[in-house]
Amino acid sequence: MSELLTHEEYLAIAAQLTPATNSFVDGGFRPAQSGNTFTSINPASGEVLAEIAACDASDVDFAVQKAREAFDDGRWSQLHPNSRKAILIKLAKLIQRNAHELAVLESLDSGKPVRDCETIDIPELVHTLIWHAEAADKLYDQTAPAGPDAVAMIVREPIGVVAAVLPWNFPLLMLGWKIAPALAAGCTMVIKPAEQTSLTALRVAELAMEAGLPRGVLNILTGSGRDAGESLGMHMDIDMVSFTGSTDTGRRFLRYAADSNLKKVVLECGGKNPCIVLDDAEHLDTVAAQVVNAAFWNMGENCSAGSRLIVHRDIKEALLKHIVDNVRGWKTGDPMNPENHLGALVDKQHFAKVCTYLELGEREGKTAIIGGDSMDGVFVQPTIFDNVESKDRLAQEEIFGPILSLITVSSYEEALEVANDTDYGLTASVFTANNKRALRAAQAIKAGTVTVNCFGEGDITTPFGGYKQSGFGGRDNSIHAHDQYTELKTIWIDISDNAVDENID
Repeated sequence: MSELLTHEEYLAIAAQLTPATNSFVDGGFRPAQSGNTFTSINPASGEVLAEIAACDASDVDFAVQKAREAFDDGRWSQLHPNSRKAILIKLAKLIQRNAHELAVLESLDSGKPVRDCETIDIPELVHTLIWHAEAADKLYDQTAPAGPDAVAMIVREPIGVVAAVLPWNFPLLMLGWKIAPALAAGCTMVIKPAEQTSLTALRVAELAMEAGLPRGVLNILTGSGRDAGESLGMHMDIDMVSFTGSTDTGRRFLRYAADSNLKKVVLECGGKNPCIVLDDAEHLDTVAAQVVNAAFWNMGENCSAGSRLIVHRDIKEALLKHIVDNVRGWKTGDPMNPENHLGALVDKQHFAKVCTYLELGEREGKTAIIGGDSMDGVFVQPTIFDNVESKDRLAQEEIFGPILSLITVSSYEEALEVANDTDYGLTASVFTANNKRALRAAQAIKAGTVTVNCFGEGDITTPFGGYKQSGFGGRDNSIHAHDQYTELKTIWIDISDNAVDENID
């Protein structure tokens, strides 16, 4: 893990950066064929970072063609798994070597606190690449119990050309979640980073070439969802799309697949995740720290954020005291200052959206226990609204900002009912000293990941994805992530005495 530098040292790195601005296709940087660009802005300062290539359908066609050529000629798909592993591990080492630069670039581009980029996102990106790389030569295929007269082999083959459409809240980490298992499986890829956060993906592609990845295997197309993302979803020569982002956009990719070539689609979408604190929860200072981290980490711009605090009335007052004390330690301000825990929201449009929920809470008479205001045009204070009801918009809609809705319940059964009262089902947390209760709750909650006495998403060894409108078609992370980037093939060989042997005269 990289050690944190000083504010001045991060600013010095930022002053020396010259980020790539063109798309990366077939091993090199290329402007959009139209010549069009869009402006990348530092959300914290409003300063222009770069004018970036605005790719469209013609660029998508070219990138997919190059990815298809690279897949079909076997330069990567037919490479020995040991060789693919070695290149991916070298890429991970190059990312680690350039960690400070990448952390600064990520922070400037997204408004994320540089401390999180440095201590969470990049170390997890490196670990993700190495973990999946090491799996490349350790995943065995199978044989089926076909009896003595046949051999039935079940083999995995890389699915082909994969498009990955990334969100803006964790640009580097989500890039890793997609490319690591897909490249380890032998696929070639066309990546579309979010329009707001394109710079680090371009830098990783450059490092991938330095690591020895063949031309055409990893391509980065910058541009809007309308011009580049939709073209990827509709493309007839893409075999699979992996998407992380909003549920509404995820639905579009299912329609694109239906209207094109029935490409495989894997979606990781939104969440309105419950954090249940029952009346027997212990160590409330620790519980409070977990609740605060769940709600406000990454400014609440997190699909797995614990944005609904469902607390038993008998423990509410004591817990809130600890929560308020803990929140006061979370400093908001310049993302490049490592002392700050909270940075800027990703852009003015999203900032305006989040502020509408601050206004909604005030208009509906909810009590702001802490926060409730915006600051300096792009920053939002960590906010906790009390007296929220389960059917309120504050409890039903994904805000994607640092706003926690507090719902008071009177029983274990009511807590579970409220937890499941949502269209989403990504993650959930339960705090209780009763292990039997905890296990029953984990089984009853309709979510892809349920943590007990902590907030989290599991780790690289556990699958991540959601129930209901939080996900579709597969999971990120773990060995299960490899399944979605491969096709299963059955090879049946008849070895009975009656089998035709063409070599017999």
